Amino acid sequence: MALTPTTVAITSGIDTHHLFPKILSNFYSPSISFLKSKPNFLSSIPLKLNNNKFSNNNEVLIAESFKWRTQVSFFSGFLTKPKNDIQSLKQELYDTIAPPLDRGAGATPEDQDRVEQIARKLEKLNKIKNPLKSNLLNGKWELLYTTSKSLLQTQRPKFLRPNGKIYQAINVDTLRAQNMETWPFFNQATANLVPLNSRRVAVKFDSFKIASLIPIKSRGSGRGQLEITYLDEELRISRGDRGNLFILKMVDSFYRVPL
Repeated sequence: MALTPTTVAITSGIDTHHLFPKILSNFYSPSISFLKSKPNFLSSIPLKLNNNKFSNNNEVLIAESFKWRTQVSFFSGFLTKPKNDIQSLKQELYDTIAPPLDRGAGATPEDQDRVEQIARKLEKLNKIKNPLKSNLLNGKWELLYTTSKSLLQTQRPKFLRPNGKIYQAINVDTLRAQNMETWPFFNQATANLVPLNSRRVAVKFDSFKIASLIPIKSRGSGRGQLEITYLDEELRISRGDRGNLFILKMVDSFYRVPL
């Protein structure tokens, strides 16, 4: 079985209980709630109706109406989440790269543009400025989406592509990485990571395994760069030196690359 390049490419709510007289209806606003209390300045004013033109019921109703004061409710403003809220953006991203996109293999140019826009918004909100020094990077990550054609093997018939899950594991303390295919090839590749700055590494592969069994030493051809542009406890966004986008989710934070 020939080794596929997949294992290499991944590097890179109003109270209306009371009725108001018609004369007050023009002052009623649905955005205002009414609380029962009599204003202090009205306590000394006798409520008399000229020439007794109104019935006693109307007198009571008008008097009661003046006992109400308004209080504006501000809750609605606090219940609206900002459009750039991280959790909202992450959920939008997950919904956009749902299974129909087949990790990117089934993405149209419009799909790719949409994913790119969301990714860039998240990158601007990234809180981990030095990902290569963060333990959040440790563990096994599952590839959710990429624009890398060599990784997805889109030029091949679907039955010859990696159809199972694809993982990448990283050890921050030892600066080691491991890429793993599942069905049908089960190929693996391990690499050394050489920091270039606080979030970019050079990736140098040193060994491969075909079907997870047959080891092959690298001859130095497997090289690339990877920049970590967003990182939290469950999501990682990376970009390769060829401009490819990689989106991964954490599946096992305790996994470590074998030495």
